[in-house]
Amino acid sequence: MTALTLSTAAAPGLRADAIVIGVAKGTKGPVVAPGAESVDKAYDGRLAGVLETLGASGAEGEVTKLPAPSGFKAPLVLAVGLGAEPEKDAGYDGEALRRAAGVAARALAGTKKAAFALPLVDAADAGAAGEGALLGAYSFDTYKENGKDAKARGGKAPLAEVVLLGGKPRDRAFKAAVERAAAVAEELNRARDLVNTPPNDLNPAAFAAIAQDAAKANGLKIQVLDEKALAKGGYGGILGVGAGSASAPRLVKLSYTSPKAKKHLALVGKGITYDSGGISLKPAGHNETMKCDMSGAAAVFAAVVAAARLGLEVNVTGWLALAENMPSGSATRPGDVLRMFSGKTVEVLNTDAEGRLVLADALWAASLEKPDAIVDVATLTGAMVLALGNRTFGVMANDDAFRTAIHEAAEEVGEEAWPMPLPEHLRKGMDSPTADIANMGERMGGGLVAGLFLREFIGEGITWAHLDIAGPAFNEGGPFGYTPKGGTGSAVRTLVRLAELTAAGDLG
Repeated sequence: MTALTLSTAAAPGLRADAIVIGVAKGTKGPVVAPGAESVDKAYDGRLAGVLETLGASGAEGEVTKLPAPSGFKAPLVLAVGLGAEPEKDAGYDGEALRRAAGVAARALAGTKKAAFALPLVDAADAGAAGEGALLGAYSFDTYKENGKDAKARGGKAPLAEVVLLGGKPRDRAFKAAVERAAAVAEELNRARDLVNTPPNDLNPAAFAAIAQDAAKANGLKIQVLDEKALAKGGYGGILGVGAGSASAPRLVKLSYTSPKAKKHLALVGKGITYDSGGISLKPAGHNETMKCDMSGAAAVFAAVVAAARLGLEVNVTGWLALAENMPSGSATRPGDVLRMFSGKTVEVLNTDAEGRLVLADALWAASLEKPDAIVDVATLTGAMVLALGNRTFGVMANDDAFRTAIHEAAEEVGEEAWPMPLPEHLRKGMDSPTADIANMGERMGGGLVAGLFLREFIGEGITWAHLDIAGPAFNEGGPFGYTPKGGTGSAVRTLVRLAELTAAGDLG
């Protein structure tokens, strides 16, 4: 993991491989952002002009490299675009800093040490820049030749050390912000690793074992229900989805408890370690990335561990509903009826609508503990991708204020989200002549139908929200900002922020 430190040193005298500065897009050309004054001075105050000559504009994501001035102990200056210059005295928002730092960290792969001279006004800015740098430096090389030894295979290792200039190492707020950034980024990157791990190595039992190791390392309580315990407990949804696979399902309960907690937040994650669609087999072209169908469980797992590392004054319970959805002679068929953990029966009309089945059992298990709120996270529907695209997740809830709070928390930490409704008229489409409810309803509005299905398995009086991260969970395109190709760790930061807000009593 990339190291992250604060320093009050001046850029010219710092021994590093590169100095990173920010450049904004001004009305008359590029503008050197605050934090880089000493660098600009070394160019006789003409750095903006030099950058413009080199083609820089300050646009978001833009990278320009130039030799460091004479007398600098670092050989390279890397100018990264921050986007539009803010209004006077407004300052740069955290997401602009986060993205710029991520771009710079990616551009500096193969470098040992870089000093970031970005516009850090306060501790929050330092936290955002640090988080962006650590997320941008992420690399998944486990399955490359010689493992993570990048140099041995001629590749570039991730940036090894980030030094934030302008930070205050002895200031408690700055120190806390950097420590938080490191904890959240490290756990989010662990979630990315899980999502990127191929399904032949990450089946339900393997995921559960990783959770057990993390629980031991972080002082968490853990309970793992295997197929026998699931059968004894009546978890028909999870068992039904996993019935066709040689890898048996698991339900993992991961608990962080604070002695000062006044609230209890339950997080539930969909953990389909591979989704073939089951008997309702996915067509060619839709199977290749289905190792990512456990992204919700990875996000929940990471958020619980992060809450423990941060010592948040809230009880957080994570439920990982793990199964592999495969076709075989023992697989659940369209037309089968499953008796869920709640006692309700579900007619399975499409075995590729399996995520809602495993979530239903885990949601009811979470409800029995009567938490103050439940949030589930899932790569649940292609319909949500059609509605919101590849970078935005949908938020549904049985409480409008809670939905709004989650949306605002996501925006605060830099995750794109959008509030979605739960139209009551769509519920009728899931009526079944055979069972209490069917797992499919109207085709149009399928993401909302899935949310209505899940609502059926929430205990009475419990505040609940559903995050459909099907779009942003896995990036099939090129990297951007601090987001890599492959697993992204979507929703981890939102869940951690929700836990912090719950601990502070700001969610009711």
